[in-house]
Amino acid sequence: MVDSFVAQTTHLIFAAIWAGSVFYVAFVVLPLARDGAFNSTKPLEGIVGKLTTISRVSSVVLLLSGGHLAGTRYTAEGLFGTINGQLVLVMVALWLALAALVEIGGKRLETGLNGKKLREPASNALGLYRLAAVVAVALLVVSGAITSGFAAGL
Repeated sequence: MVDSFVAQTTHLIFAAIWAGSVFYVAFVVLPLARDGAFNSTKPLEGIVGKLTTISRVSSVVLLLSGGHLAGTRYTAEGLFGTINGQLVLVMVALWLALAALVEIGGKRLETGLNGKKLREPASNALGLYRLAAVVAVALLVVSGAITSGFAAGL
C-alpha cells in the first residue's frame, strides 16, 4: 500500500514537472526568443539544457514508477481488456512521443544556437515544442482519467 502511494505520487509529481516545463518553454520562452527578447544565446542554451535534463530524468522516473504501478495493478489481459488498462497503453505512447519531441526539439534548437543564431532556431523549434506541450497536457488528462476512476465508469 505504501509503495503504491509512493510510486503514484512520484509518478504524478514528475509528470507535472515535465509537462509544466515543456509547456513553459513552448509558450513563454521560445516566443520571447523568437521575438528578440534575448540579447545572447547563453540564456536559451541554459534553458534548453535544463529542459533536456528534466525530460530525461522524468522519463526514467516515469518509466520506473509507471512500470511498478502497471505491474502491480494490471495483468496482460487487464492492460488490453479494460479501459483503464488501454489508457495506460495510451499513456506509454504519449510518454514516448513527448520524450522524442523534446529530444528532437532540443537538438534542433542547439544546432541553431551553436551557429550563434537566436531568433531563427527558436522559430524553427517552436512547433515541435508546442506539439510536445499538447502531448504533455494529454498525458495529464489521461492520468486524471485513470486516477479518478472516471474511465472505469464508462
